[in-house]
Amino acid sequence: MASISVRMDDNTKAAFEGFCESVGLTVSAAINMFAKITLREGRIPFEVAGDPFWSEANQERLRKSIKQIEEGRFSKHDILEVE
Repeated sequence: MASISVRMDDNTKAAFEGFCESVGLTVSAAINMFAKITLREGRIPFEVAGDPFWSEANQERLRKSIKQIEEGRFSKHDILEVE
């Protein structure tokens, strides 16, 4: 039987251990399930996507907004707090 060592921050590790325990799994069993499903399906078994903030469409919109502000074409609004 082989071993794999994985680095993760302490909070993620504790939360993952808590989740695994709540569904009746060990961390080792959960990671083994992930590996077996990945191999069976030939893909990571969930969507892996980047942060949409960094998408080209959003970046273009931000550049356009910055240009409008620099040209003085904007409206100032007060932020109202709602309780």
